[in-house]
Amino acid sequence: MSDSVWIVEDDRSLRWVMEEALGEEGHAVRSFADAESFRDALDRETPGLVVMDVRLPGADGLSELDWLAGAKPGLPVLLITAQTDLDMAVTAYERGAFEYLPKPFDLDEFTALVARGLRAGRGKAPELDRKARAGDALVGESPAMQQVFRTIGRLYQSEMSVLITGQSGTGKELVARALHENSPRARGPFVAVNSAAIPAELLESELFGHEKGAFTGAVARRTGRFEQAQGGTLFLDEIGDMPAALQTRLLRVLSEREYYRVGGREPIQANVRVLAATHQDLGQRVAAGDFREDLFHRLNVIRIHIPPLAERPEDIPRLAEHLLDRAAEETGLPPRRFTPKAIQVLRRRPWPGNVRELMNLCRRVTVMSPTASVDAEGLPAPEAIEGTRARGEDWTRGLREWAEQQAQAKASGIAETAREQLEQTLMDWALEKTGGHKQRAAHLLGWGRNTLTRKLRS
Repeated sequence: MSDSVWIVEDDRSLRWVMEEALGEEGHAVRSFADAESFRDALDRETPGLVVMDVRLPGADGLSELDWLAGAKPGLPVLLITAQTDLDMAVTAYERGAFEYLPKPFDLDEFTALVARGLRAGRGKAPELDRKARAGDALVGESPAMQQVFRTIGRLYQSEMSVLITGQSGTGKELVARALHENSPRARGPFVAVNSAAIPAELLESELFGHEKGAFTGAVARRTGRFEQAQGGTLFLDEIGDMPAALQTRLLRVLSEREYYRVGGREPIQANVRVLAATHQDLGQRVAAGDFREDLFHRLNVIRIHIPPLAERPEDIPRLAEHLLDRAAEETGLPPRRFTPKAIQVLRRRPWPGNVRELMNLCRRVTVMSPTASVDAEGLPAPEAIEGTRARGEDWTRGLREWAEQQAQAKASGIAETAREQLEQTLMDWALEKTGGHKQRAAHLLGWGRNTLTRKLRS
């Protein structure tokens, strides 16, 4: 196998650009406009790496990948494609591509991938029975989402623990489902648990189950979520809100692969892949003593971060179209479409609710719009967002006035005083709103229960 790079691309302009970029890097380059001439040359010589487009005259890159797996095993292939969805990412890796690169791509990234591919061989991936994927719900063409798709694709034959991070509403559970449905455990169950939505005193029984008579009210044996997920995947959402005692027990399950029901004496084998998600910074919570460091490292083998929608406005047109189609299916109404002007307005919105907020907007438009084409004037006004922003401005203006008064009174430690009063006010509000339930109050504030308890004591 030589160190040359062969390009199989029917677009002459793109072919020339890639040739020039690789030539400047010192690579010997040979190009082909179709699959037939590429195969003929491959009978006589083997390159170090192949760069291949998915769409080729009379053939397609995915079929060529299958053929290459038998004809030239170990030959790394960099697949370039105009398709940018999760399905393409997973398919590329399953068919044996060394890497895939969506168009349009950065030439520096392209040459870096070629250099890495020349240093590494490619092995044929084992076959995987692919179910219907969650890829149709994960939509995005932005570089950040492409990185998410790449990571899911690379992990399709793995059972590693994955920590999924991102703001509320970004689609963390969708990523977890995609990881499950593209894994060797795809035939097993997918069980999701929201750690913040279950009271702390019930969460242990929810996860591990309990025996009859284990505590007051335990009138029968209960099967826990770990047991329900046997042979499949357990998704622990909002893992940052898990109480300290349960963190310890979860760590033991992950380490020893067995657990006991509450009140039980017989160990149960935990044949479960655990995926976790949080909107919090677990590193900061570890530093604050609110989350076990050893559990954090056990969960954080691979991390996937989902960017907020406001940071990837280029995804909004395609995502909105997908969500409008889904809303039409749910309601039985004809699908709506946003005009270019409406899309421009949507791209400028702040989207504090992320994809979930856009989904709700699409549902509302589908039901309320009298026409199939929705212009900017037909978009629901983000009244709650505007109201929050206005109140926020009033609050900060009042804070400035208070700080000025403190300065005139020659007070010291203004920032610390403000912080204490702010936290006290927010704690009082959160406890009042949740009826004194500390776990839920802490979740509202974005803290752990231990943090809230410690602050209340101080």
